[in-house]
Amino acid sequence: MKAAVVVFPGSNCDRDCRVAIERSTGADVAMVWHQETALPAGLDLIVLPGGFAFGDYLRAGAMAALSPVMAEVRAAALRGVPVAGVCNGFQILCEAGLLPGALLRNADLKYVCKPVVLEVANLQTRFTAAFGDRREAIMTIGNGEGNYFADEETLDRLEGEGRVAFRYRDNPNGSARAIAGIVSEAGNILGVMPHPDRAFEDDLGSADGALVFKSVMASA
Repeated sequence: MKAAVVVFPGSNCDRDCRVAIERSTGADVAMVWHQETALPAGLDLIVLPGGFAFGDYLRAGAMAALSPVMAEVRAAALRGVPVAGVCNGFQILCEAGLLPGALLRNADLKYVCKPVVLEVANLQTRFTAAFGDRREAIMTIGNGEGNYFADEETLDRLEGEGRVAFRYRDNPNGSARAIAGIVSEAGNILGVMPHPDRAFEDDLGSADGALVFKSVMASA
């Protein structure tokens, strides 16, 4: 199994993602600088990590979405390669048009960093299958712009197509319909605001995040 973590200027969870994937799945993980114009061959997963790519200038994720490597990420995603964007990575995927909606400033305009309880809203996605019949997960958030927004038509479509993967039990940032994570229409792209890379071992307070990585690797 092979995975790649894309590193942008300002990424600060890239190594966290690498360690989480390695320990959760045993996969070989390559770190790919954002200016690269090619990705390693034979990837089973591409991860856009959390952080503050380009200092969140303009909008969170806006500049990173234009990085050279994103053309390859888009091409891989269109071929069906699984792509996961965590926190800042979720913002980048939305800015790149690979997922619908946008991440706005938190409703109370404050940075929020704490463990959160999530509902696993769809157990049938490529990123949640390893949860089995478990409907609850604990992960950690750390964001100031984690307020998911989309128009009502888009929200209805996400709900109707089963594309809401995770939902907050206690909505900490004002996200529309308490949405914490969504998947693409084809099901191979995940955007999730809580960090599975910060919750992959019991010593971190929860090992639930490991199930996200195990799910997608099992589907490879």
